[in-house]
Amino acid sequence: MSGILVIGEVQDGAIAPVSGELVAAALKLVGEGVIGGVSLAVMGDDLSAITAADAPGADRLILMSHPSLRDGGTGGFDAPVLAVAALYESISPDVILFAKTDFGAVAGPRLAFRLGVGMAQDCIDLALDTGTGRVAVTRPVFGGNALAVYGFNGDGTQIATVRPGAFDGMEGEGTGAIEHFDVGAAVAGVRTTLIDTVLQASEGVRLEDAEIIISGGRGLGGPEPFKQLHELANLLGGAVGASRAACDAGWVDHSYQIGLTGKSVRPSVYLSVGISGASQHMAGLSGARNIVAINKDGDANIFKAARFGVVGDWAKVLPAFTATVRDLAG
Repeated sequence: MSGILVIGEVQDGAIAPVSGELVAAALKLVGEGVIGGVSLAVMGDDLSAITAADAPGADRLILMSHPSLRDGGTGGFDAPVLAVAALYESISPDVILFAKTDFGAVAGPRLAFRLGVGMAQDCIDLALDTGTGRVAVTRPVFGGNALAVYGFNGDGTQIATVRPGAFDGMEGEGTGAIEHFDVGAAVAGVRTTLIDTVLQASEGVRLEDAEIIISGGRGLGGPEPFKQLHELANLLGGAVGASRAACDAGWVDHSYQIGLTGKSVRPSVYLSVGISGASQHMAGLSGARNIVAINKDGDANIFKAARFGVVGDWAKVLPAFTATVRDLAG
């Protein structure tokens, strides 16, 4: 086997944290017997601020810089897929890993189709099948109610997207080599052009990075209670999330959604308010260290996973809890 290629992402001119999680997943495979090094490739129009020290765990950091790869390639999928395909032809990796982000969930399958190889989406674990020498992936099935292990047929390159939060990110400073890969010829045939990027204004901690998340569901009854959730999140230095039911109702934007069809998070504390705990929602919480639930239904599924639970009316419990936090914060 000739190694693993990790397709990292760039955020605000730096390597995004999810890239370190992918490197950790790759190193797990190497530790189990995959032969070859780990290459981390990132792309963008300006990568001048990125150094090898920013890629701990990777044997080499490959920079792909070109105007068509603006915003780390996330602004359009045509150019980055062509760029990665060219890199693939150059280094012939046996495994290619993307993060299951807005970018990876689209670019990964497009690359697999272009190369004519197998693809596994939304993986939460990777392992080496010693019997076949191929990668075995674990992913949720039946709406998150069960986990299944899949293998790759044939002997071609294996591509997988890994759910953010499934692995702890690498820490420290990288010591690998840094290389520049020219993608000019590869992206010459690009058919799409990124004209503009419209960013949604947000405040505070990103949901994916938050150590504390206060999340609301259908039980809140409307959009107004989310103001109380934001108040508590601000006091705790956390972020606000929501169930799909709350987002579908229009109470908050879908960028707040946590679950199988939303974001995957792994906070130290996840406080759910008025969330029943359907399997689709819980699928996004597999990495949460401590779940605290407030729900008036004592039989709600959320209590099966909660470390601490309060059976009661959130409208009475939450204000008292917030007041106590405010007093302790002083």
